[in-house]
Amino acid sequence: MSASILPPRDEHLTTGWEPDVAAEDTLVRQAVLVHASWSTTVAAAAGRPWRTGPRWAGGRIGDRGALTNPVVLMQPLTEPGEVLAEVDDLFPPHVPFALISAWPTPDLRPHGLGLVGHPPLMARLPAPGPDVPRPGIDVREVRDADGLAVAERVLVEGFPMPGLDPLTPGDLLDPSLLRPDTRVWVAWSGGEPAAVAAAHQHAGVTLVEYVATLPAARGRGAGAAVTWARPSPTRSGPRCSWPATTAGRSTSGWGTSRWSGGPSGSGRNRTVKWRDQPTRSPVWVRAGRSASSPAAPRIPPAAEIIMTGV
Repeated sequence: MSASILPPRDEHLTTGWEPDVAAEDTLVRQAVLVHASWSTTVAAAAGRPWRTGPRWAGGRIGDRGALTNPVVLMQPLTEPGEVLAEVDDLFPPHVPFALISAWPTPDLRPHGLGLVGHPPLMARLPAPGPDVPRPGIDVREVRDADGLAVAERVLVEGFPMPGLDPLTPGDLLDPSLLRPDTRVWVAWSGGEPAAVAAAHQHAGVTLVEYVATLPAARGRGAGAAVTWARPSPTRSGPRCSWPATTAGRSTSGWGTSRWSGGPSGSGRNRTVKWRDQPTRSPVWVRAGRSASSPAAPRIPPAAEIIMTGV
């Protein structure tokens, strides 16, 4: 290789993860930014502690539940001890958190974390969806505290999130969260709540999170209907998600959701076409240290990002 193609020794070579790089630089960067925004937005809406910086972002959404508090790395983890010490300042020992990284990480078990899996990033580019849900399914946008309490209950029972029982309204979602860039829908079947989904817009994409269907309602199209209820990708841009949010285990995506089934994926929405991206992301969990050690949580199949303006 000719030395003439090499840059000067003192020239900074962009990695794509510097704080000043445009959000639209890559789809993965957009996914990182929208997931980080979701975590801090939910916490801030409830008046709970949150932090964002060049290396990581996260919010203390609640004190229970292995996946309640997502911490999103903003760049590759090169100093795990230093970064995790900062994270520990936000989360007391009894509060669990989930650490999501778009890149491979060192072994974090010596730091008290357990590896849950390597879910893929999933995305849907702008495309039209169905005009109406199946007969018998009524999708309603949540607009007040009473509606949000219903959405929380469907999420906790449908995901499921046993660590959040008993649930008090507002434990997970505060009514002040409801605003133009963050919206929640509930699908009703036979006059009863059946499925839930949330959407958060940031960095030119829409993150679909908290998608869950109650066991008794699966197979009726409620999950598909509420998933499609989010802003159309033809209007609001691409969608993407890791299992945070977002839906099975490590064969799906991380953290945000598009799944309507449950940890096993049995109720997964198969009518919404998602595309796995060529990257998988490690998800680590630190359980609350004062509680007995629970079984490793199951990651929902891929969080969904809806790309905007592509």
